[in-house]
Amino acid sequence: MTPEIAQTLAVQALAWLIGEDDLRDVFLGASGASEQDLRNGVRDPVFLGSLLDFICMDDAWVTRFCDENGILNYMDPMMARQALPGGEQVNWT
Repeated sequence: MTPEIAQTLAVQALAWLIGEDDLRDVFLGASGASEQDLRNGVRDPVFLGSLLDFICMDDAWVTRFCDENGILNYMDPMMARQALPGGEQVNWT
């Protein structure tokens, strides 16, 4: 997955999250982000990566996001996360 495609998917996830009142409030509380941060985050790959980190914490959220947005591969949010800043896998050996 390219960073451009990953960012597009993450923006789609942000739009979805904004429409999910209960989940949006959980994200705002857990992250400390504000409503303004959500608006500004659309252009910030680091913020979008943290949003995907949040969604990927729960398989039910991933499934809901993918199903409601016509994304056939449930691994796409995780692959998008890995393509954004901070998503690289660390090899400690």
